[in-house]
Amino acid sequence: MIYITGDTHSDFTRFSTDKFPIQKEMTKNDYVIICGDFGGIWNYLVESTYEKYWLDWLNEKNFTTLFVDGNHENFTRLYNYPIEKWHGGRVHKIRDSVIHLMRGEIFNIDGKRFFAFGGAKSHDIQDGILNLDEEEKIYEYRKRGAYFRIRGYSWWDLELPAEEEMQNGINNLEKANYKVDYIITHCCPTSVQAIHSGGTYKRDYFTDYLQKILEKCELKKWYFGHYHDNRQINSQFILLYEDIVPLEYESIF
Repeated sequence: MIYITGDTHSDFTRFSTDKFPIQKEMTKNDYVIICGDFGGIWNYLVESTYEKYWLDWLNEKNFTTLFVDGNHENFTRLYNYPIEKWHGGRVHKIRDSVIHLMRGEIFNIDGKRFFAFGGAKSHDIQDGILNLDEEEKIYEYRKRGAYFRIRGYSWWDLELPAEEEMQNGINNLEKANYKVDYIITHCCPTSVQAIHSGGTYKRDYFTDYLQKILEKCELKKWYFGHYHDNRQINSQFILLYEDIVPLEYESIF
């Protein structure tokens, strides 16, 4: 069994047995995939007591937890985990059964081919990015309720992919002749974002990159998070937030 859900932001209570009872029938060979903003690796420098509790809690579940990164992750810590090979692609193994699917990798899971690519542009930084040593500005911004983040503390440049990560994705798709079964991302292609938001969210180089992939790729479904809604955009694109849906989720279109 494979299930998909949206942003968790370090709140994993949706996976409690009473809210997700099907897990009683699952094993470690069954999977729940989180479409970014996992949030289990967020503390500034080291794994906090809170993080340890929930990562261990997930690790003890019957199923295996997989996730792509979002824009709200501590990339300094996440990218420092050792890189391993898993089901044909590269991963960061956070726990034995809590696994980060690295950007641009293709994974073979249960006989299905998944292309994974995390990252997105933050929507809550309208007032800017500050540095940790700008203490007076931080105090002032917090006092007036500004929408800002602090570089290396609550925001990281790697929320958007580097050129080599995007090229890695293209290289892997070319090897697969641009044929995959499913794509898992945090944000979505430019055209899909426009349909969902009605122009509220602006295109960027990463949504344009995903758009090019959409135009060349042969796939069944594309699952994504980021926009804090549960909505089926069309027969191919499914936006998820709190909902947990089976991979073979039947389209309403």
